[in-house]
Amino acid sequence: MKRIIVCSITFFIASVYGPKAFSQASTNTEKPAPREFAIPTSPLFDLMGVAPSQVARTAEIKDFKVDWSFKNWRVNPNLAIQAQPFWEMFYNKKDVEKYQKANYLQRVFASLDLSVGTIQTEIEDRRIGGALKMSLYQQSDPLLIKGAYDDVQKTFAEELEQLKKNEKDLLAALDTIVKPSDLQKTRDALRQNDIQLATFYNRRNVAIQERAKQFVANNWNTAFVNIAFGKIYTYGTDSTGSLKNLKLNRNTGNGLWLNFGKGIGKRGLISGLVRTSFYEEEVTFNLKDDITGDETSASTVAANKLVSLGVNFRYGGPVFNFFAELIYEGKTVKTPIQAVNESFKAPTGKAIVTSTVKWDIVHPYTLNFGGDWRIGRNLVLNYGMRMLMDKNYKTVSFLPIANISCMMR
Repeated sequence: MKRIIVCSITFFIASVYGPKAFSQASTNTEKPAPREFAIPTSPLFDLMGVAPSQVARTAEIKDFKVDWSFKNWRVNPNLAIQAQPFWEMFYNKKDVEKYQKANYLQRVFASLDLSVGTIQTEIEDRRIGGALKMSLYQQSDPLLIKGAYDDVQKTFAEELEQLKKNEKDLLAALDTIVKPSDLQKTRDALRQNDIQLATFYNRRNVAIQERAKQFVANNWNTAFVNIAFGKIYTYGTDSTGSLKNLKLNRNTGNGLWLNFGKGIGKRGLISGLVRTSFYEEEVTFNLKDDITGDETSASTVAANKLVSLGVNFRYGGPVFNFFAELIYEGKTVKTPIQAVNESFKAPTGKAIVTSTVKWDIVHPYTLNFGGDWRIGRNLVLNYGMRMLMDKNYKTVSFLPIANISCMMR
C-alpha cells in the first residue's frame, strides 16, 4: 500500500512539474498557443457515470491524458486513457498551420477522441469499455488563433536586437576605456545586459503565457456541441479479480449521446445532455405449475433502452468553477412485467407469478453538485457529491466522487 501511494504521488508531481522543467530547458521551442480551454474527464467515464459531473463542459483536448476515478475511495486501478488518433497522425506538428488551413470536416475528424479504461464497482464488478467523441461545433478554437501574440513577439524581438547591439558596443568599449571608474561602469552595464539576455526567453514565454491565460479566461465557457458513442462490458469477479459472468443490465451495453452548452457572460456556462443507452436486461421470475402449484425460478433477457436527460449550470472561471446539475433517467420498457411479456412465453401448463418478476431498478433523478480545480497546466481535480432519488424524490444514496485528470505532455 505504501509503495502504491508513493508511486502515485511521484506520478502526479512529475506530471505537474516535469513539463514546467522541460519548458525552461527548451524555451525557444515552446508552442505559445493554449491547446485547450479546460481538461475534461474522459468520454468513457462520462458514459460509466463515475465522473463527478455527468453533463460534460466545454473541453476539447489535443494531447494524451489519463484519468483516475475515486468513486469508491479505494486505491484500485480505476483508469481511463484518452488520445486523439487523427490529430496525432496528421496535425500534431511544430506549428498548427496545417490545422488552421483544414476545412470543417477535417477539423471535426481531428477532434476525434478515443478513450479506453476500466473501473471496479462497490460490489466488485469489473467494468471495461471504450468511447469515441467528436466536436461538431466550438465557438472559439484556441488552435485557430492568428496574430494573438504578434505584438508580444515584435516587442521582444526588438528587445533582443537591442540587447545584442548593446553587448557588442559594450565589449568594443572595454578595449578603448582608460579610466578605471569608466571601466567599472562599463563592466556593470555589460553584466546587467547579460542578465537581461539570460532571462530573455523566460520573460518572453511568461508574457506569451499570460496572454494565453487571458484568452482562456475569456473563452473557457465558449459554446460547443459534441457527439459521442461508447460501449461497456460489466463482469462479476471472484476474490482474485478474475472475470466471471457478464452482467446483463444497464451497466453493459452501448451509449449514444449529445452534449451541448453555451456561455452566460464571462462566468457562467449552461450545458445539456441527451443520451440513449441500448442494452439487454435480465429479468427473473417464478413459474407456477397449474396442476401441482409448485414454483420454479426462471429468467429471460429483454431488449431495453435507457434515456438520460441532464442540465448543468457552472459558475466560475478556468481555474476554479462550481456546478449543480439535475439528471433524469428512464427505461423505455417501463415495467419488468412488460419486459417479460415481450421476451418470454410461458410453457403450456405453467404461468408466470407476476409478484416475483424482478429486474434492476433505475432511480430516475440524480442531483450532482461540486466543482473543478485546475491545479496546474496539466492537472485538474474534479470533485462532487451525488444524490440519487427515487420517483417520489426520496433520497436513496448520497456519495462523494472525485476524479483526477492529467495531461501527458
